[in-house]
Amino acid sequence: MRLFLESWVKMQKRLGFLGPVGTFTEEAALSYDPKAKLIPFSSIPAVGASVATGMTDEGVVPIENSIEGSVPDTLDLLINEPVLAIRRELVLPIEHCLLVKPGTQSNEIKLIYSHPQALGQCRRFLERCFPKAQAVASLSTAAAAEEMLASSTPAAAIATRRAASIYGAEILATRIQDRANNVTRFVVLSQADHPRTGADKTSLCFSFSDDRPGLLWSALGEFAKRNINLAKVESRPTKESLGEYIFLVDLEGHREDKLIQEALDGIRKSIAVLRIFGSYPRYTGMPVARGSHPDTA
Repeated sequence: MRLFLESWVKMQKRLGFLGPVGTFTEEAALSYDPKAKLIPFSSIPAVGASVATGMTDEGVVPIENSIEGSVPDTLDLLINEPVLAIRRELVLPIEHCLLVKPGTQSNEIKLIYSHPQALGQCRRFLERCFPKAQAVASLSTAAAAEEMLASSTPAAAIATRRAASIYGAEILATRIQDRANNVTRFVVLSQADHPRTGADKTSLCFSFSDDRPGLLWSALGEFAKRNINLAKVESRPTKESLGEYIFLVDLEGHREDKLIQEALDGIRKSIAVLRIFGSYPRYTGMPVARGSHPDTA
């Protein structure tokens, strides 16, 4: 029995996530693989480093929210860490709660802690109900709950129901996000992407060595003339020089598909750098329902 348990522990997937426990990313990780050994990290770059170095087998990080858009830390991680690949995407409904120390009244609150994305997703609620309270950025929503409870100044935190249960906080308000259909897309990072399934998505980035009219149009046209649907196109600064950008694209299909290979060969003629983040099963269903596993409150 002992040998069996030791063998099982060695085989158990090590899954990193943006922690501490009680974050939405933990919920996404649990929905992805409830049997994995979940390992929390304090930042998105730390999750990426754990996967790149083999400390964990995979890692779950947020990449896009339906209200606030893309998560810059995750995009920068994918751009700058060539070892990492996207293996899966997950979509989770996001319900934000306002947490306080037990007994704290709303008129006492002077500070409100949360991750910048969560603060942005609840902007109208905060402006309407707490116009004089100071917003304080935290590394995660669960970290915000911890900081709120440790604060000597009357404070609140925007976090999950699970965080309230874990840390002993009181829920003062629920569903405080600006839009009811708030969802976040998460990606599973690995050192290899996913084999073809027939219903795939590919994420990549590219940049140009010079700037002249029609460059971007020419590159994107390689996909258009092959009837390849682009799900998303956006840009990030190269951080090398003002006015220089990296273009990020999500497209339908797998990097091994013939038409996509042809399109990639076509854009290589005009670009300076091409990095394929990975091909993975395209999310097509309903968001993962909260409470779909026993560890989610």
